[in-house]
Amino acid sequence: MLITDPKLVDSINIQNKHTLQIAGLGKGEDFEAYVTSPLNIGIQGLKSYDVGAAILKKDVLGLSNYAGTHIHGLLGYEFFSNLAVKIDFSDSTLTVWQPKNMRIFRKGVKIPISIEDRKPYLNAKIIFTNGTKVNNKLVLDLGAGHPLSLENIIKNHGLPDKFIAANLGVGLTGPIDGFLSRVGELDIGKFKIKNVITSFPVVSKNIPAVKRDGNLGMGILQRFVVILDYPDSALYLKPNGNYNLPFEHDMSGLEYYCSGDELNRVFISRVEPGSPADVVGLEKDDEILSINFKPVYQMTLEQIDSIFKSQDDRSLLIQVFHDKKVDNIILTLKRRI
Repeated sequence: MLITDPKLVDSINIQNKHTLQIAGLGKGEDFEAYVTSPLNIGIQGLKSYDVGAAILKKDVLGLSNYAGTHIHGLLGYEFFSNLAVKIDFSDSTLTVWQPKNMRIFRKGVKIPISIEDRKPYLNAKIIFTNGTKVNNKLVLDLGAGHPLSLENIIKNHGLPDKFIAANLGVGLTGPIDGFLSRVGELDIGKFKIKNVITSFPVVSKNIPAVKRDGNLGMGILQRFVVILDYPDSALYLKPNGNYNLPFEHDMSGLEYYCSGDELNRVFISRVEPGSPADVVGLEKDDEILSINFKPVYQMTLEQIDSIFKSQDDRSLLIQVFHDKKVDNIILTLKRRI
């Protein structure tokens, strides 16, 4: 378990201020966290005892800013290891059982997983657009926003014919650079998922302890109702209403984050060179005030993301605070991958 809000250090009993180094895929340096004394963790209907945790000395992740809601930490292996955990993205609920009491949904598909170094892995087949088929070992990552990330493909197979350079997000140790493209098909159990947008990170010096080929993220998992059963080394998947939606990437060229006490102000953090946003003159540190006359403080970041990946050639009226004045800009989306 990782507590990302350093302000909580004063409310948790830390007896000896022992620290550890945390590494990740980002290109930044490893960072330090305090090791807590064992914690009791309670959610509605459940309490876990003597859970090991760490508290970041500095909130280097900024998860609240990128999610648009206050986030204080990440549930880790201890929460999942003795439970069956169901995640239903359609109604944003989490259900937990003792494994013996687990209720499997009808028409769900059971997929074997392995638990290695306290993380879940599954095997999947990937078919590239040129017809090449590769069996890959993927870590399941509920905290990753992408659909699929492949870490060794550039070295072993090169990039697909069509790709764009991109900032792939922020890992535990900073920004992750790489490329975006598509694979023709991702096969998980009986599911054959087509035309998947895929990240190809330029892997940093931090090599995972368990040899793997990539990372299966929320862009795939949110198309299912998911049950993770660590004790039985099983994953259950049942398609939901999002299963057949096409995979789309941002069509604006904007990267942005939330700020302010209520996280209801949206600022541009980066503009992709040559993108539609770059062409119309949007710049880093501009504040987005409204989209199509709707103020951004009335919208979630997920809703804003959906607008910016909604439709090729769609024109949006963006109101921004730029160069000390309010500007109204017509931004025309362009599919880039």
